[in-house]
Amino acid sequence: TSFNRSIVRQSKFRHVFGQAGKTEQGYDDIRVSKVTWDSSFCAVNPKFLAVIVESSGGGAFLVLPLSKMGRLDKNHPLVTGHTGPVLDIDWCPHNDNILASCSEDTTAMVWQIPDQMGTRPISEPIVVLEGHSKRVGIVTWHPTARNILLTAGSDNLIIIWNVGTGEALISMDDHPDLIYNVSWNRNGSLFCTTCKDRRLRVCDPRKREVVAERMAPHDGIRPMRAIFTRDGNLFTTGFTRMSQRELGLWDPTSFEEPIALLELDTSNGVLLPYYDPDTNMVYLCGKGDSSIRYFEITEEPPYVHYLSTFSSKEPQRGMGFMPKRGVDVSKCEIARLYKLHDKKCEPIAMTVPRKSDLFQDDLYPDTAGSDPALEPEEWLEGRDEDPTLQSLRDGYVPPKSRELKVAKKNVLDTRPTTRRSMSSCDGSANLPVSHTLSACLPVCLSVCLSVCLSVCLSVCLILIFRNSD
Repeated sequence: TSFNRSIVRQSKFRHVFGQAGKTEQGYDDIRVSKVTWDSSFCAVNPKFLAVIVESSGGGAFLVLPLSKMGRLDKNHPLVTGHTGPVLDIDWCPHNDNILASCSEDTTAMVWQIPDQMGTRPISEPIVVLEGHSKRVGIVTWHPTARNILLTAGSDNLIIIWNVGTGEALISMDDHPDLIYNVSWNRNGSLFCTTCKDRRLRVCDPRKREVVAERMAPHDGIRPMRAIFTRDGNLFTTGFTRMSQRELGLWDPTSFEEPIALLELDTSNGVLLPYYDPDTNMVYLCGKGDSSIRYFEITEEPPYVHYLSTFSSKEPQRGMGFMPKRGVDVSKCEIARLYKLHDKKCEPIAMTVPRKSDLFQDDLYPDTAGSDPALEPEEWLEGRDEDPTLQSLRDGYVPPKSRELKVAKKNVLDTRPTTRRSMSSCDGSANLPVSHTLSACLPVCLSVCLSVCLSVCLSVCLILIFRNSD
């Protein structure tokens, strides 16, 4: 005899639960930016929390050591180099003290954040990247190659930079309208984009071409988001024609039909997806929502499995997502999100309930570490490498601050615009050198001093000989 039996899917992530930190574990009195832009406004790594904030006379963001919880010190310095509102920020995956920002002032900037911040504002970036003609809304680091940074602007241009030299390596103008988001794949050989023209594209930056595209993966006209999963599929969020929020999973090698398409709810907020390749889980955070929904992506139908929802009373203004090397493995924490309110930031831990205190190696496969797998020249020449992995068995201790050296290419250009990099659409660069000048200055001074001394000695000797005569 056969009878219906509900089969419960086996997954170690079925019971993951979210828990907000205690009040004293939050970060208070932060004036989160009110600029209308659909970025996450928050970036976090194992050392620092960065938040785009309200600022008079230009754009600014706040950087706090993770340990500096509680009420924000009134004298805590801001990072204040931009002349227009900051729209996006991203920590370098290979150096916890390096952060990139972009702004309405048409520039992107790269910053060295010291471990001890002092009280003076940080206003001098290591490098200024100038190549866009309109505001720059997206900045994202390459996942495996050192010093490679992508920017996308409202001029519909994507530029890929080597921040170690300040030069624009690649420029792509394949998008006819505003670019909503950009996401690298796991080894950084491709990136995907969503655009206001309602197309989802997969781009090969080194061939400078779109290698796959799909018109309207979601029927609605409201903004979409897309990210690569670890196996090369694309996870998208968007809207139906009736303004229902929707998520999709796609195989870019056969874009006709989705692997999965799932309607969620009716709400206005764009769903920002945060993806963990180690667990194949995705966390959906809608701007203006007060909940975080999370799903597991698997190879069995229905392919995208709803797990649970973390709900709270307050709506979120933005969200930061901790890299896996920053989670607390002793508490079986598999993700940590940093939720922005109007005036504060609240950490939310996602935990797998386990009784044992031992290291749970099934929850923590080796994860992307902080060492780059490639040098910029190797990547540009066509090499691909997966991220360099590290074990979390003994936790992760962030290294001390390492300085990013910027060696500008054009040694002969001595105009006073130090640390500025210019790019034109063909990716050529016009690159002044400040570091060479500062290196030459001591040499010039010592030469001048030695010449002066030898002249003085000669005059003295001549006078002595004349007097003796």
